[in-house]
Amino acid sequence: MTARAGAPESVRPLLNRGAITTTVICACVMQGLDTTIVNVALPHIRGSTSASQDQISWVLTSYIVSAAIATPLVGSLADRLGIKYLMLGSVIGFTLASALCGAATNLSQLVLYRGLQGVCSAGLVPLGQTTLYRVYPRERHGFAMAIFATGAMMGPIAGPILGGWLTQDLGWRWCFYINLPVGALCALGVFVFIPYNRGAERGSFDMFGFVMLSIAVGANADPVRYRSLRMSRVK
Repeated sequence: MTARAGAPESVRPLLNRGAITTTVICACVMQGLDTTIVNVALPHIRGSTSASQDQISWVLTSYIVSAAIATPLVGSLADRLGIKYLMLGSVIGFTLASALCGAATNLSQLVLYRGLQGVCSAGLVPLGQTTLYRVYPRERHGFAMAIFATGAMMGPIAGPILGGWLTQDLGWRWCFYINLPVGALCALGVFVFIPYNRGAERGSFDMFGFVMLSIAVGANADPVRYRSLRMSRVK
């Protein structure tokens, strides 16, 4: 079932809208899952890569910091490439980065690939939210955001549970390989169901502000400092 030619996105058929919603939620769950799924696998990764306690923390920090730095780029890139193709590239990049993380042979490779994962994940949540706003009519925006929020919370909650099971039964590499089938289905859903919509206006991008933000975020990316803050809060 396809939409009528020239029909606004808000009146697209219900079947098409449901497929778009499912695709967006799966992408957001996959993104949220990787923020917490590796936490329980860190001791195993540390032993496999012969890393110290301070070094292994970069597996988490590189993902979070790279996502924070890349997020301001999403709006400008969406105006130039369109939401469909930017989201498709993000999903494919995230999936490939997950495969590289699982195949990493040392800590340096793993940190690098986790950073790439974070860059690709930066656009999944804002692009997914924008897509739902476009395909649902205004009176259904509250319903759409309720579904979106539920899906966005499922990933971080399920991450430690799924990560513990995968690490114990299959090995820590499967914490990354689990993204491959989900990412492939999400990429197919984005390509088939999400309509192409290019931004009508291209606002100017503040490159100086972006560079300063990147330097500020990167300069504070100290996993030792983060761990000390967490321990002090527990005390």
